[in-house]
Amino acid sequence: MMCDDTRLLLHAYLDDELDAANSAAVAQHMQDCAACTARYGTYATLHKALAQPSLYRRAPDALRQRWSQARPVVAVPQSLPRRRAPLAFAMAAGFAGALLITSPAWFHAWRQPALGDDQLVAEVISGHVRSLQEQHLMDVVSTDQHTVKPWFEGKLDFSPRVKDLASEGFPLIGGRLDAVEGHGVAALIYKRRLHVINLYQWPADVAAAAQVQTQRHGYTVIRWRADGMQFVAISDVNENDLKQFVLAFQNEAGAPPAR
Repeated sequence: MMCDDTRLLLHAYLDDELDAANSAAVAQHMQDCAACTARYGTYATLHKALAQPSLYRRAPDALRQRWSQARPVVAVPQSLPRRRAPLAFAMAAGFAGALLITSPAWFHAWRQPALGDDQLVAEVISGHVRSLQEQHLMDVVSTDQHTVKPWFEGKLDFSPRVKDLASEGFPLIGGRLDAVEGHGVAALIYKRRLHVINLYQWPADVAAAAQVQTQRHGYTVIRWRADGMQFVAISDVNENDLKQFVLAFQNEAGAPPAR
């Protein structure tokens, strides 16, 4: 991907609106391009600046009174959308962000947090929700692990572990390519009655780690590392069901049971 292409996609990349292939391509390009990394940092700083609570201003009482006389009184929720900053402030924030960014190392530190960080959980939840949109869930549709596993060959630089857990109540229904923290990852899709379970996996360059569980926005996320791989399972099934799924996958994969 060239710089001109990357610049056109940076805003969508920041808002997590790209598909897996384009997201991975943009991340790869920025690893080698200081200019695009700096531009991305400027956008990220501006994005953060526009979300600051200090930008909100309460309307004067006189204006509120005129408005209430013109329209029926409606209860206003405590959490209000933040107004966007004036153009001058936005430009100043952008230039300040550009001055702070001096090397691609900043991009890696900002974009690649540790396993337990909130950013990883946020990306996984975003990817799970995006996958539930029409025609986003699966690239390969099959209940046969011997069909799903070979499909990834040549598309990733590792071979994912694919297990048929239908006997445990979690049938495999397919898989797809996705991206997490700029890595190309394998996403296996399982079902639990009417619920979808996404299981992400990619190579880990750190030692094995016990599972970590997080609950947010109605989703349960369970993460662990084993045998050189990093795994993240996410679903809106109840907590015990997802724990049972993880235990079944770990046992089938030959990993020690979770504690």
